[in-house]
Amino acid sequence: MAEGCVYLVGAGPGDPELLTVKAQRLICEADVVVMDRLVSHEIEALIPAGTTRIFAGKEAGKHHLRQEEINDLLLRLAQSGRRVVRLKGGDPLIFGRGSEEAEHLAHHNTRFEVVPGITAAAGCSAYAGIPLTHRGLANTVRFITGHAMDNGEIEYDWPKLVDPDCTLVIYMGLGTLDRVAAELIGAGMSPDMPAAAIQHGTTAHQRRVTATLAQLPDEVRAAHLASPTLVVVGKVVGMAEILDWFQPMPAGNHSVAL
Repeated sequence: MAEGCVYLVGAGPGDPELLTVKAQRLICEADVVVMDRLVSHEIEALIPAGTTRIFAGKEAGKHHLRQEEINDLLLRLAQSGRRVVRLKGGDPLIFGRGSEEAEHLAHHNTRFEVVPGITAAAGCSAYAGIPLTHRGLANTVRFITGHAMDNGEIEYDWPKLVDPDCTLVIYMGLGTLDRVAAELIGAGMSPDMPAAAIQHGTTAHQRRVTATLAQLPDEVRAAHLASPTLVVVGKVVGMAEILDWFQPMPAGNHSVAL
């Protein structure tokens, strides 16, 4: 039997043209593609007809397959000699649990490769006209998640996250945006710090809401943003109007002036 392999492939934030050349090649060569919820329909359409597709999407409180089941599924498929593409939104090793899947395969001496993808922080912010760093505005970037393991309470040393020279990017933070904003302000961040929420970034359905940190939760509710939404907090958000180059669907853009 031929040796199987699991390719942990980053699909990027949604725009199929942001796939790496290697990612696209592996998708076309796969025997099985195991997909996450955040893989866009445009990227799914690149999977050749006849290739087995398995949906393993997860969102808060709604798991099609539990992580342990996904780990075992990948292992079984690889051990049967298949070329398996585990297609994950963004980058597989940034809040994608790809390292957990790789660890499971490694423990069972099963071959795997990691194919990096453009993470949402880089892709969505760029398409929203927000540079993560900019001279005089931000010289560091920090990624955090707004979603805790097993749906528990997120816990951070909030004062350590308050740095006016740092851009803070919050993955999966839509459901906890009120608390995150309140905690940051309570820890000393200015309520007037520019902030943005980006839904379906890099796609034709991208929507962007910009406001102050204090105002952002209410503006996001007023705009009815839904998951997946990325939150960016920092002075660089103030450049969004200047660098507003991407034109999504005309009816889909909602922006609140700072």
